[in-house]
Amino acid sequence: MNWNHLVKAGVTAAALAACFSAQAASNGITVSVEPTKRSLAKDDDVELNVTITNTSASPQYILKWHTPFGGIEDHIFEVTRDGVKVPYLGAHYKRPAPTAKDYYVLKPGASHTTKVEISALYDMSVTGDYSVRYHAASVNLFTNKTDAMGKVAVASQVDEIASSPTTLFINGRQARGTVASDEMSKAQAGGMVGTQAVSFSSCTSSQQNTITSAIAAAKTMANGSNTYLNNGTRGTRYTKWFGSYTSSRYATAKSHFANIKNALDTKPVVVDCSCRQSYYAYVYPTQPYKIYVCNAFWSAPMSGTDSKGGTLVHELSHFNVVAGTDDHAYGQSAAASLAISNPTKALDNADSHEYFAENTPALN
Repeated sequence: MNWNHLVKAGVTAAALAACFSAQAASNGITVSVEPTKRSLAKDDDVELNVTITNTSASPQYILKWHTPFGGIEDHIFEVTRDGVKVPYLGAHYKRPAPTAKDYYVLKPGASHTTKVEISALYDMSVTGDYSVRYHAASVNLFTNKTDAMGKVAVASQVDEIASSPTTLFINGRQARGTVASDEMSKAQAGGMVGTQAVSFSSCTSSQQNTITSAIAAAKTMANGSNTYLNNGTRGTRYTKWFGSYTSSRYATAKSHFANIKNALDTKPVVVDCSCRQSYYAYVYPTQPYKIYVCNAFWSAPMSGTDSKGGTLVHELSHFNVVAGTDDHAYGQSAAASLAISNPTKALDNADSHEYFAENTPALN
């Protein structure tokens, strides 16, 4: 998709105002979400038209990972069924910190609409009234400053763009009120509890040896993290990545790392080497404990910042049965900024868990 070509075709915000249902959003960006059909049968795809407009007088640079224009590669919709949250089924990726090339430019007054299909990314199989809202929130969401190397400036707070909710009815494959089994129950039914082993898919012998070492590095990181938290330490290592101390937030961090350690020690982790994308790795949060490693993983150090071992900690934290983290900030600078501005979101951020576990440079 040639974004610059698309925005040149944009129309003024005034001409579009009558069509927009979204509230005013950060940096003058507004979003509208409209289903192509409001009443769907069980075999219908759920398709939405998503429109993003720049109502400001300045160009806005938006992180493409948090838009639907290159395909949906993030948890950018909030979906409920009869008022109950519907889980995200799509992938969570570990990416490097974004650079200038990872941003789309939306010119003043420009607007763009794209059609997306979301029923493959959210469980919409149960009959009910659904509400869908676009919501992207990240420290990396906007930028207007880059250095000579293309590195972007990190915001001091979480920026957000969101739409008003839209509604639709689905006469689904399952009866209204059906409750899907939670992931832990499925794991237990499938013999995935108490049967620790590491297995491989599409990996060469050399890759298997590398992954075995990475698992060992991840265990060392998880063990160190648990020792720190179990001792009740409240040093700069904790505040650097998770922000100011409260007993409830500290307890959350402690439980997350206990689950990460437990996954490494007792669960059947599967590592798949088939990914050829530029990312470090990705997982599907409702499919423990399979991790797909990608190109950046192989060139990463075994330990230290953005390492192989740390990548495995990052990805394990994404599983709903482990910590259910999201990606609100990528890279050390953004994660450190997130800890200051929003400690609650830092505890929901996978990179924050990774950097705490890697502890590079070492903090007390």
